[in-house]
Amino acid sequence: MIRMHAATASDPAGDAAELLNRAGSVATADTALREPPPAARESVPGLEPAGVPVESWGVSASGLDVRTHLLHETLFALGNGYIGQRGTPDEGFSGPRAASTDGTYLNGLFERQPIRYPENAFGLARLNEFMVNVPNGKRVELWVDGERFDPLTGTLLLHERSLDFREGVLRRTVEWISPGGRQVRITSERLVCLQRKHVFALRYRATPVNGDARLTFVSMLDPRQANLAAGDDPRVGSHVSEPPLAVIGEQQDGTGSRLLQRTCQSGITLSSAVEHDWSELGEAEITGETLSGSCLVHRAEVLARMGQPTGFVKYGAYHSSRDHAEGDLAARAGEDLARARLHGFDHLCEEQAAMLAHFWRDADVEIGGDPALQQGLRFNLFHLLQSVGRDGQTNVAAKGVTGEGYEGHYFWDTEIYILPFFLATQPEIARRLLEFRCRLLPKARERARQMAHPRGALYPWRTIAGEECSAYFPAGTAQVHINADIAHALRQYVQVTGDVDFLIKQGAEMLLETARIWMDLGHHDLRRGGAFCIFEVTGPDEYTAMVDNNFYTNAMAQQHLRYAAEVVDLLWHSYGEDYVRIASAIDLQPQEPLAWRRAADAMYLPVDPLLGVHPQDDSLLHKPAWPFPRPTSHKNPLLLNYHPLVIYRHQVCKQADVVLALLLRPELCSLDQKLRDFHFYESITVHDSSLSASVFSILASEIGEHAKAMDYFMQTARMDLDDLHGNTGHGVHMAAMAGTWLGVVHGFGGLRWIDGVPHLRPWLPHGWTHYAFRLRRGDAQAEVRVGRDEVVYRLVGDLPMTLVHDDEPITLLPGTPPEQRALPCRRPLLHKPSSSTSTAS
Repeated sequence: MIRMHAATASDPAGDAAELLNRAGSVATADTALREPPPAARESVPGLEPAGVPVESWGVSASGLDVRTHLLHETLFALGNGYIGQRGTPDEGFSGPRAASTDGTYLNGLFERQPIRYPENAFGLARLNEFMVNVPNGKRVELWVDGERFDPLTGTLLLHERSLDFREGVLRRTVEWISPGGRQVRITSERLVCLQRKHVFALRYRATPVNGDARLTFVSMLDPRQANLAAGDDPRVGSHVSEPPLAVIGEQQDGTGSRLLQRTCQSGITLSSAVEHDWSELGEAEITGETLSGSCLVHRAEVLARMGQPTGFVKYGAYHSSRDHAEGDLAARAGEDLARARLHGFDHLCEEQAAMLAHFWRDADVEIGGDPALQQGLRFNLFHLLQSVGRDGQTNVAAKGVTGEGYEGHYFWDTEIYILPFFLATQPEIARRLLEFRCRLLPKARERARQMAHPRGALYPWRTIAGEECSAYFPAGTAQVHINADIAHALRQYVQVTGDVDFLIKQGAEMLLETARIWMDLGHHDLRRGGAFCIFEVTGPDEYTAMVDNNFYTNAMAQQHLRYAAEVVDLLWHSYGEDYVRIASAIDLQPQEPLAWRRAADAMYLPVDPLLGVHPQDDSLLHKPAWPFPRPTSHKNPLLLNYHPLVIYRHQVCKQADVVLALLLRPELCSLDQKLRDFHFYESITVHDSSLSASVFSILASEIGEHAKAMDYFMQTARMDLDDLHGNTGHGVHMAAMAGTWLGVVHGFGGLRWIDGVPHLRPWLPHGWTHYAFRLRRGDAQAEVRVGRDEVVYRLVGDLPMTLVHDDEPITLLPGTPPEQRALPCRRPLLHKPSSSTSTAS
């Protein structure tokens, strides 16, 4: 064990402060454009901004409020990376339609529909893929002496829901008096099995309170679900109006129901099945029927004694032809349900808790001194686990499996925001996410040919199964940095895990094919001294589209090209047979790696001579400042209030762009350069994307702007719990959730992976007593605990681990007494300031 002194937020380094003063004159643009981040919130025990009490390990809510119902459906959503169930009450919701979206989703199950353009052009995306709302297997109704239980009728005495992140079970307790005067107590428990990909289960019980009562339990497998028609806002849902699933078979017996459906366009077959354990009901009359729309129903009627709970357990399973042969679906569903019923509901709960204990052992981030932030962080990490595809066949949608926003598409969010969390805590999941991209390489090759690239592969900006689904190419297809983002994630994965086997067998071919695209998109510009320039692209800042030499794109392409050339060398010298295999498969020419190196060495990454900042592109610094009032409501970003051309012609940024490049490529420039860039781009960035604040927070930590680092972190940590963007009701913000972890570990902890070695420069935010997290490097693991006066590094497990604290290498060894050593903690600086950045870095 090694102890080291930590810097505190109240003691920023003097040299960093001096650089801050020197950079003060840089922000010459309209600094009034961006509203300043909200002041750091005082931690208030019991704070309930969205009706959710503050607690360390869960979320709970009392009462039933139509105004927050849609939000709570998201907050109480359950998932396992494949199945996602919104937190709608078991009985559904009889209130206003806009107050509820009852959805069940399967990660990767999609339908297609043509994209229709009023004016056509070659190469535009032709087919949209959207996530399907599948049959509702969790639906249960209760009738008490002939009156249907509905919490919005009669008298609701108690309505409580809770979700413990260590259990993964949604629990609900209701006490209700029917209009006829019958009082009943209802309890339900629901889980989506983290260790059983295709299975969910619920236990539903009712207890008569003021006399015996005849109870009728109605259990449904209901395919009458429709996708949410979102109109013109893809952040909410899809544009589909026709039912995407057609019933092709149904079956029912005394204990179960089966539905077989097929998507009309994508041709995916879906099997939905439920099985019941009625044993707790005793003497009950059980019947089955089919309602309109092929809704399969079981009714169980029983005379229940006062004070005696009675109910049943319902198991459900979903399988699709994306995973298994169509003829095997029914058998696989039957096997999964039989095993689940054999083990029983309590055993499934024990399995769930064991799986989560394993997850939290490695992934938990402990925060002392701010319970609200502690809750927000664990809520975010819990949803990351619930939404990430872990099978190599699926990825992470922008809203996870909690809602239909962005139509269930996968973006660059995975590689840049989400994968780093899993890489440091659950590296096997990080590998599965990269396997997904490798599996779609043939589709990426097809897209490259559509975009006139004779060789190579171009990944789609937004997709589910590999088709480019972005109908607005200036902010979609033009974001070719997706290739470099995937290459960056691959490079980091291999360096941190040492998994060269994955690189050789799967990743290398993808890496080389995607690197080829840069040679078509750019060239050596003689008017700029032969610098390699990349044209007509869009960077992360979607408010500045179709530009030349986007800094982020150029910087990431430079890394991509260099890494591709390095891997060719590795293959040639150490894996000759694999080199021959890959070179033959892609027709790799000997001169290509040389051209990649030459382009990378000459990449155009200039510094503006007047402002001393990296221009985001060739045009941004020449544009006028934003002249119009900015909408004050967080529900109204610029893109919903101004035509794109109005936005494009002004000096305004949607989100982190240059700032993100400096985070991902920390070696690019000196600290004083980062200070100038940070302050300039902060002044013109409106943060209309939930991806932006965490990036600004991390770089603010590095340059010593501790107050701003905390302010930006606050905008991310409880974004969904507090519904800061006003749209969490339609699904969580997955990238922002991962950004919270990045904010603590990469921001406050100062983590940067350099050649696979963790470098840290921790500091303690004001008001916190401590924070702690764990990191994996290969098979080794260490815990980092940052306190008021010291940083403690502790080895976890039996393998040594080397890390760097404030530029000093440290090796943690097993089997020795805890070693303690005190070292001064310098300013949060990753590397020594370099000389001024050249125009061809």
